[in-house]
Amino acid sequence: MEQKSFTLINANLIDPESEYQGLGSLTIENGIISSINGNSIGKEVNCKSAFLAPGIIDMGVKICEPGEKHKESFKSAGAAAAAGGVTTMITRPDTSPPIDSPEILEFFMRRAEQVSPVKIIPMAAITKNLAGKELTEMAFLRDTGAIAFSNGLQQVANPKVFLNALKYATDLNALVVGHPQDTNLSKGASATSGTFATLRGLPAVSTIAEKLALDRDITLTEATKTRYHADQITSKLGLDSIRQGKKKGIQITAGTSVHHLILNEYDISNYRTFFKLSPPLRSESDRLAIIEGLINGDLDTISSFHSPQDEESKRLPYETAASGAVGLETLLPASLKLVHSGQLSLPSLFKFISLNPAKILRIQGGRLKKNQPADLILFDKDIPFVMDRFNLLSKSQNTPFDEMTMQGKVLASIVNGRTVYRSNKSKIKI
Repeated sequence: MEQKSFTLINANLIDPESEYQGLGSLTIENGIISSINGNSIGKEVNCKSAFLAPGIIDMGVKICEPGEKHKESFKSAGAAAAAGGVTTMITRPDTSPPIDSPEILEFFMRRAEQVSPVKIIPMAAITKNLAGKELTEMAFLRDTGAIAFSNGLQQVANPKVFLNALKYATDLNALVVGHPQDTNLSKGASATSGTFATLRGLPAVSTIAEKLALDRDITLTEATKTRYHADQITSKLGLDSIRQGKKKGIQITAGTSVHHLILNEYDISNYRTFFKLSPPLRSESDRLAIIEGLINGDLDTISSFHSPQDEESKRLPYETAASGAVGLETLLPASLKLVHSGQLSLPSLFKFISLNPAKILRIQGGRLKKNQPADLILFDKDIPFVMDRFNLLSKSQNTPFDEMTMQGKVLASIVNGRTVYRSNKSKIKI
């Protein structure tokens, strides 16, 4: 929709900040939300009681340009994000080459702006070449446009190097995003330690690897007073550490992966490599603990951790296959399982996938509020469908949800007041 002003009426508004849910209207002028439940301006679009919520802000997306464009490009990732209701992607720096210099970051941002229909805000590497040895020029990277600093799905194993990075980040008032998995313990593992992994003969790692890495990061964060976000908490042990750190008033936040919320270690019983993730899927008791951590407010975000892998890297024995799954188009229907089961309300869900990421990153969005950017999604939470990976818009189609029955379809995605996706099955004229 190209109108400068229009009003969405008869919509089920979902505002995670006020926790409001109810029928109403929203007016957009020049890409900005100008009023909620006010007088209509411009063309009226009848939403027919569909749900209208802030667009999803997905933290930890991997886009594979330039070096692995065959796995995912800016264009394909942008199309997949728009179809999945993700209006802002916060991208990881573990590309090829990694985003560890202002020049590479500038290329990444320029290319993203040219071809992506949704917003792309990159994180930059903590260490050069992600090697964990030499710090990047974090000040220059921040000034170029890096929203935060991360080594992707790799831990900065050397505590002295990580401590120096935290000190540097504190001076810059920058956010550091850690992947709490002890490198030495996790190396070569493809499952979580326990009876199940033993019976399947899979190399495994204990959830202690998560706790050890997290405890180290929290201790150093407390000492340096850095803003720190643990990207994937997947175990009860990790959750306990986050809870204790928050009680002490340390500046930490934490997220989890939608795959670890919905799936558990038994899903890898047939050795299907689409279920091989980093960290590996956990026990059912860990999965339930993570859900409880969301409900209690110990965890702050849910993300897809979109990690495209081509067929060649997945068509290997389970132990040697690449880790990762795509998730831009499945984040919403997968996380809606928690709503359909009664574990989360819709406003609570959008707190984790939209509002809290905006707060942590200190960017606009995540709210249905006057003067906020008109980054919105219109969806039906109840439409059932069978996931067919070959219908995904991502170049790589490595989803563990393939052939699963899911509920929830995006009808339209709006970025800065412009419709960037409209389902061909939607009867809403937007």
